[in-house]
Amino acid sequence: MEPGAVLRGRGVSPGRVAAPVVHVAPPLPEPDAETVVAPDEREAEVSAIEWAAVAVADQLRSRTAQATGEARAILDASRLLASDPELVSEATELVRAQGRTAARAVWETSATHEKALLALGGRMAERAADIRDVRDRIIAEILRVDLPGVPERDEPFVLVATDLSPADTATLDGGRCVALVTEQGGPTSHTAIIARSLGLPAVVGLAGALAISEGTTVLVDGERGTVTVDPDEVDVASARAASTVVTFDGRGRLADGTRLPLLANVGGASDAASAAAAQAEGVGLFRTEFCFLGRVDAPTIDEQVEAYRGVLAAFPGRKVVVRTLDAGSDKPLPFANADHEDNPALGVRGLRIARRNPALLDDQLRALARAADAESAEVEVMAPMVATVEEAREFAERCHAAGLDRVGIMIETPAAALLAAELFEVVDFVSLGTNDLAQYTLAADRLLSDLGELNDPWQPAVLRLIGMVGAAGRAAGKPVGVCGEAGGDPALAPVLVGLGVTSLSMTPRALGRVAAALDAVTVEDCRRMAEAAAGAPTAAEARAAVTHAG
Repeated sequence: MEPGAVLRGRGVSPGRVAAPVVHVAPPLPEPDAETVVAPDEREAEVSAIEWAAVAVADQLRSRTAQATGEARAILDASRLLASDPELVSEATELVRAQGRTAARAVWETSATHEKALLALGGRMAERAADIRDVRDRIIAEILRVDLPGVPERDEPFVLVATDLSPADTATLDGGRCVALVTEQGGPTSHTAIIARSLGLPAVVGLAGALAISEGTTVLVDGERGTVTVDPDEVDVASARAASTVVTFDGRGRLADGTRLPLLANVGGASDAASAAAAQAEGVGLFRTEFCFLGRVDAPTIDEQVEAYRGVLAAFPGRKVVVRTLDAGSDKPLPFANADHEDNPALGVRGLRIARRNPALLDDQLRALARAADAESAEVEVMAPMVATVEEAREFAERCHAAGLDRVGIMIETPAAALLAAELFEVVDFVSLGTNDLAQYTLAADRLLSDLGELNDPWQPAVLRLIGMVGAAGRAAGKPVGVCGEAGGDPALAPVLVGLGVTSLSMTPRALGRVAAALDAVTVEDCRRMAEAAAGAPTAAEARAAVTHAG
């Protein structure tokens, strides 16, 4: 591939890292289908299947005992598959009735189960990887060969594969793997779940990933869903600096003592636990759609209450800002979105789903109110994709009717930014979603790698809109947060503060670096840097202007 080539997949775990590629070894070859086992030798083949299944289940049980959190649950599910009497009985019947070898019988039986799961679609289809993993483990045990898996390296590497088995992804913790790239998989695949829980940037569904030669340095951007082949040294240095975890002491502040709360973006209970361990001061963005992904129908109110309480419990007495369901565009849900929209980024997404299905929003608000009553976190609720004052007013009324007091909105559209003063008359706070604000301001689909330079929060047009919102917030005496990826950029953080932002929310790994950057500047420094950046004609000149102003 050409140096600098940018490949596009689906970002499922944020972060930017650069490291050489290492491929997962290919799966075991398909066992011979021509060999027929003699009748007097078939019981020995049957015994081989039974003993191999037991051995694999024991191995996975051992791994499960060493794992924690979601990794433990995933490994336990694989153990149950290996212990499935139906899989073993079907395979042994093929041996007895048709003379298949033990390895071939397991292969054919697994193929039948895999096909059935793929036909179901959605989350069940993603379980096909579990079947293949257990199949290969049993066959490797039968043939007494080593199973290909995640390689061991002394230096950091980006792991590239067709897909990753649950057992392999669960063993990544503590290794030298710094990012994951797969050709298959979706937002609810085990690769995605484990990557998020371990804080590893990940891009899935990347066509052509295996064509990247082993040893090639790549830059993985888990937010944008891109993989850059042989990036230039400036980008490599930037990514490596960004991937360094700096300890956060739990108190964001400027050099002059001005407080600036640093919060975390989370998608569920395990994310919240990690954020609390990183000493985040609260949650600035709880992405509730991660509790809905992979389902063909909406979760019940009771199911939602349980999921929400898992996040709130991690931050007793502290702020948790909950974003209502943001389905649509790159995160469609079958029960919320149409099967097809010609332009989903400009379609029925976010709060607009309530136009079609008001009960979905009302149920979520009731569930959030119940969860808030059951926990001590300070719950604030905000709606995504607001464009008008009428939308904001109606959302606030529905929240209050459900028993939720603190209500806000996301500023993701230029319309909302331009109406910020009027919006502050009907809501208590706003939070800037810089990813979508850049997309809609520059009219550049954030999923298109060809337009990556336009989807940049350093674009002066985006900075000027943020400045308008900040000014409206100061006039109203109300908070203005940032929960887009821009909030985790140490270079941009002082600029955002100078534009009027009063809190920043980010991936927990970025907390220390952002805190260090803010601790080196005063309020006046921030205002000077903001004026220089917003007054520049281009994104590149905005960056340069801040460097000189600092």
